[in-house]
Amino acid sequence: MTTTIQNRYDFVLLFDVKDGNPNGDPDAGNMPRIDPESGNGLVTDVCIKRKVRNYVQLVKNGHADFDIFIKEKAILNNLIDQAHEQEEVKNKEKGEKTEAARQYMCKRFYDVRTFGAVMSTGKNAGQVRGPIQITFSRSVDQIVPLEHSITRMAVTTEAEAEKQSGDNRTMGRKFTVPYALYRCHGFISAPLASQTGFSEDDLNLFWESLVNMFEHDHSAARGQMATRKLIVFKHNSPMGNVPAHVLFDRVKVMRAGDAGIPARDFSDYIVTIDQDPIGTVDIELKV
Repeated sequence: MTTTIQNRYDFVLLFDVKDGNPNGDPDAGNMPRIDPESGNGLVTDVCIKRKVRNYVQLVKNGHADFDIFIKEKAILNNLIDQAHEQEEVKNKEKGEKTEAARQYMCKRFYDVRTFGAVMSTGKNAGQVRGPIQITFSRSVDQIVPLEHSITRMAVTTEAEAEKQSGDNRTMGRKFTVPYALYRCHGFISAPLASQTGFSEDDLNLFWESLVNMFEHDHSAARGQMATRKLIVFKHNSPMGNVPAHVLFDRVKVMRAGDAGIPARDFSDYIVTIDQDPIGTVDIELKV
């Protein structure tokens, strides 16, 4: 594994959805998340992190240094207990075990050294503040969630079949967004990376994940989702040289053509990036 990253990064991620539900709200019947005041759609940071985790899990297939801590059906305290059973942890003095277990968890689990984790829920492995933090994604324009009735030509039980006199239909509901372009901001801290061991290899894998995370996550419910732009700002120092909001303001997303017609494709938008030299920050377009 390469050395930990030595530069601060900020990034803008643009992704879209067509005829799908990018991030349903379980408290609202799985409707697409929405800002009730503005009408803009929302996608949580947890949703994006989940897709990154899933991609890394597929690519690395549980490799020793790229395992995933927060994964489906995992029992987290069991994984923390395993850390305390390692020889390099067991042999430590009582007061040093928590830190040794924390270091082991950072080394073994990609998502712990990337996003951080609370690991004090059982045998204490401390808390980790990850170097990568991601905001909620917000749609560029207002969204109009659509509700659809769907029919399955089968039932689950004999009782349902008898009740329908053999008609055997199951009705359901499905929510979609016709089209929406979402914008997400992210921050990567070099000082925090030095605390978790987040390396240049880890960073390259993270960029790869953001570009490809939707390619192995397709489903009928999510429609068509794709990463459209990933703009990375690389500072020439660990602490950074320019405030993040100044950099984010350099990325403009505007409607192309008649803004009165609802957007239905990425080509309905124009993305511009102010490439004027910043001197201490490099701009790189990953997609």
